[in-house]
Amino acid sequence: MSHTCYAYHPIEQKHKMPGHVENPRRTAKAMALLRERGAQDQMMSVPVSPITSETLHQIHDPAYVARIKQIDEMGGGMWDFETYVVRGSDEAARMSAGAAIAVTRAVVSGQARNGISIMRPPGHHALPDKAMGFCLFANMALAARAAQAEMGLERVLIIDWDVHHGNGTEAIFYDDPGVAFISLHQHPLWPGTGMVADVGAGAGAGYTMNIPMPPHTGDSGYLQAFDELIVPFACRFQPQLILISSGYDAHWRDPLSQMNVTSTGYVQLTRRARMLAEELCDGRLVVLLEGGYDLGAVSYGIWGTALALMGRDADAEDPFGPAPSPETKIVELLETIKRVQRL
Repeated sequence: MSHTCYAYHPIEQKHKMPGHVENPRRTAKAMALLRERGAQDQMMSVPVSPITSETLHQIHDPAYVARIKQIDEMGGGMWDFETYVVRGSDEAARMSAGAAIAVTRAVVSGQARNGISIMRPPGHHALPDKAMGFCLFANMALAARAAQAEMGLERVLIIDWDVHHGNGTEAIFYDDPGVAFISLHQHPLWPGTGMVADVGAGAGAGYTMNIPMPPHTGDSGYLQAFDELIVPFACRFQPQLILISSGYDAHWRDPLSQMNVTSTGYVQLTRRARMLAEELCDGRLVVLLEGGYDLGAVSYGIWGTALALMGRDADAEDPFGPAPSPETKIVELLETIKRVQRL
């Protein structure tokens, strides 16, 4: 048995709009690097099938699901100023969500120790009734819901280190004590949500933690936040599965943000997540691709993540090196969040 599995299906290449930053080259370049470096051959491939409408309806409004299909069949169009639907988008988005569930199922069932889905369009901004931020269906939320409903898990932890706040995932589970949500994101930055005081509501109060970090926060700040905030939060929650929304857009080369994370930093974050999963939930860890718009940073980020999942982090390379600007310190922010979260 391969300890690490992956999901990929070329149908995602159908979802493309000329000139758009969220495009098929993101995954094509990453898959090419995985093949070239031999990492793909060392992981177990998980069969992928499109998510059914019935399963989509566990998160998404049926009228919204039907509308995406309708726009697709009519030849496509813009949902909003930045999120597109083209002919083939519905199929690609259903396969992307299906891949998230397939990897989760493989990990929870014990077929693999951990896994990664290298699919797009991404999902963490999608709301139950609205596409948003390049996202059509809420892949991460659908995987977490499947872990609850189909796989019988009672406690799922989602860690979102995409540079943008995972507002869709947060909104879906904001009052659900069975799914804890942590987001590390740049602030201020689109979509402007994810404040320290947003900690969940109702039965879910205390199960959301937001870590809004200032521009130019780099590896040391992210790793400090992981060690001082995420680890104690996770130990208190005792998850049976950890899911990671891994955007690579906090990399210092990314055109949409101003953070200072390096390729090495992403490897270290994934290694820490793997060790946390080993300690708390028999190693059950699933990584889903979210954002990341510098093609080199994304491809090396995914490759480094795969190596870290396999326990081969020492083999990872960083061709881009450190950020050109100094890192912002976040000591006061960490202390504030510790107080709010009672850590």
